[in-house]
Amino acid sequence: MDKRLAAFERLLNIMDELRAKCPWDKEQTTESLKTMTIEEVYELADAIDRKDDMDIKKELGDLMLHLVFYSKIGEEKGLFNIEDVLTGISEKLIYRHPHVFSDVKADNPDEVSKNWEELKLKEKDGNSTVLGGIPSSLPALVKANRIQQKVRGVGFDWEIRDQVWDKITEELNELKFEIEKNDEDKMEAEFGDTLFSIINAARLYGINPENALERTNRKFIKRFNYLESQTIKKGRSLKDMTLDEMEEIWQEAKKFTE
Repeated sequence: MDKRLAAFERLLNIMDELRAKCPWDKEQTTESLKTMTIEEVYELADAIDRKDDMDIKKELGDLMLHLVFYSKIGEEKGLFNIEDVLTGISEKLIYRHPHVFSDVKADNPDEVSKNWEELKLKEKDGNSTVLGGIPSSLPALVKANRIQQKVRGVGFDWEIRDQVWDKITEELNELKFEIEKNDEDKMEAEFGDTLFSIINAARLYGINPENALERTNRKFIKRFNYLESQTIKKGRSLKDMTLDEMEEIWQEAKKFTE
């Protein structure tokens, strides 16, 4: 037997045993597992950000366990089993990749993406609208990026990507105008429009906005930790330092962090 299939079968058998004999595993539901699954996905994302291949392997295993767990619960309810899950995704991949499994031509990733979105709208059990499949619970930044990717798939996009900079300038001016008026509700609305435009620019230039922001978060943490540690070494407190004094150490930190 293929070693991959044997390893997967072993996991399925272990899940059967746990579900039958472990008091904790027996009482779990899809609802009780949901939060833990989200945590596992974030842990996998963190391992990927850190480029820790061994942790990626570990977190993939944890996530795989959850997928098998949900499938086992579905089987117990008589709704679906792991075979249904795997068959469903296999058929979906074949259907949405006609350039691989049929005679449709797609010479670049952009054409593949457009075909993908068009085929989703034609599926019997697919989404009836372009944006219908976007989960409402997605974090706002991720959701904005996904919205823009989906509408691009049906041709709703800038003809020339440089045009997005005029849009960003327009949104910034509108934001400044509302700030000057001090209208909090309109300030929030215009700030959202500005962020949406910046995320659009990231997409147009092949930048993942989530990764870009997280990179800056990590960089800021490193620099602030340096600032704090140097302050402690000098026997001082950040609260007692002037902004100019902190800025001097901050510039030092920039030399040691990217």
